[in-house]
Amino acid sequence: MLRKVFIGGNWKCNGSVKFVESHMKNVINSLEFDSNKCEVIIAPTNLHLHQAKSLLASNSKVQLSAQNVGVNDDGAFTGENSAKQLKDFGINWTLTGHSERRQFFGDTDEIVGKKSRKALDNNINVIACIGEMLKDREANKTMIVCTTQLGAIAKAITDWSNVVIAYEPVWAIGTGKTATNEQAQEVHGELRNWLSKNVSADVAKKTRIIYGGSVTDKTADTLIKQSDIDGFLVI
Repeated sequence: MLRKVFIGGNWKCNGSVKFVESHMKNVINSLEFDSNKCEVIIAPTNLHLHQAKSLLASNSKVQLSAQNVGVNDDGAFTGENSAKQLKDFGINWTLTGHSERRQFFGDTDEIVGKKSRKALDNNINVIACIGEMLKDREANKTMIVCTTQLGAIAKAITDWSNVVIAYEPVWAIGTGKTATNEQAQEVHGELRNWLSKNVSADVAKKTRIIYGGSVTDKTADTLIKQSDIDGFLVI
């Protein structure tokens, strides 16, 4: 089955009003790609979502994503953005479980599952991030960590049609290190096998699994040729 390529750009906690204006006008709005074969999503900070949305060309095929979503509905949750609010604002994608949210902000496997479910319940597509630390890989626990994280998401959701899985080996994010083609394909293949055995063969066949570890134009060219790598989450 031919799965549509997925390219995501995560801005993390970066950007300024000047940068957003320049980047949207000179880079994002000039992108050309076949939307029948590829989806392109960018995830600015919540502070810059409005500006990015207002500057996105009306004929652009690029979509906007939040970097995170609140686990609760609207209410007394200072600093949060609920799924309902994101949807009301016209945001149709969100990241969940990014390694930095897990590492620095206490997003446990259970919380990531709940956030993913909350987003999907509000008709927001999910880019669900999973991945191991360097110590896990060195201890040969890569698949234990990844399938545990994926299992928590599977426990929380039932409909996978609007979910993209992003495998991001933490040891290869912002370090300049990239998993070899064989390493990345091996994990992606095992994740697809896990989905087939624990969710369904149909979900395994249709769900896009993208790679998110220090991707460059040079490494992307060979990684995308691997049978179970369906795109990239950059930065």
